[in-house]
Amino acid sequence: MPTISTILADDEPLALDELAYLLKEHVEIEIVATVSDGLDAVDKIEKLEPDLVFLDVQMPGLDGLGVINRLREHQAPQPAFVLCTAYEQYALEAFKAEVVDYLLKPVDRDRLALTIARLRRSFLEPEPAPAPIPAVSSAPAKLIVRSGGRNWIVDASDIVYATIDDGLITVVAASVEGQSNYKTIEELQSALDPGLFWRVHRSYLVNVNRIKEVVPWFKSSYQLRMDDKRGSEIPVSRVQTKRLRALFKL
Repeated sequence: MPTISTILADDEPLALDELAYLLKEHVEIEIVATVSDGLDAVDKIEKLEPDLVFLDVQMPGLDGLGVINRLREHQAPQPAFVLCTAYEQYALEAFKAEVVDYLLKPVDRDRLALTIARLRRSFLEPEPAPAPIPAVSSAPAKLIVRSGGRNWIVDASDIVYATIDDGLITVVAASVEGQSNYKTIEELQSALDPGLFWRVHRSYLVNVNRIKEVVPWFKSSYQLRMDDKRGSEIPVSRVQTKRLRALFKL
């Protein structure tokens, strides 16, 4: 059966062994490596490109949030992250980093099972078929984009892509680039045509009609070169690579 390739990163051997033991109950989880410091975690993630990483917050070399930031600085393919820690105070920073979940140590078996169920739906269950296009379409959605101290009205069809960083959504359109009033990528996505806008990565939403080129990247992954003025390159997550191949018959 398909599996979710997983790396465990924790500098406490007992915590690492306990998590590995609990994960044995979930046949969809395939542990491909375990590491005990943040720098080694970055190295293994870049080399193995796992689907999922269980990441301790406090580790030598580089802490868990530092691992996530370092990978983004390297523009490496991003796995899903589940943070594990004995401390509650990192939760806000964790969710700003858009982690999948935040587990407190000692990890509870039932709570872990809920996390795995969510991951199974995300990674292994087929996506639902898109809703049929209505016979009579509504007027194109318009969004406000703030740029240069002004509020520009942008047709949805002119949006090339949107991205979120540190809780701020940037919209790149054909004629303007600026910030959106929406608070999350999910909220923005729900306001747009699901047949045209595709969540290719947890941090990126693209207009499929504005994809200019599919660029091969690390180890069977891809980037999308968009038709904005800069020719921006957008990473495609491992989860969405299957859909990309189907969409363009790769």
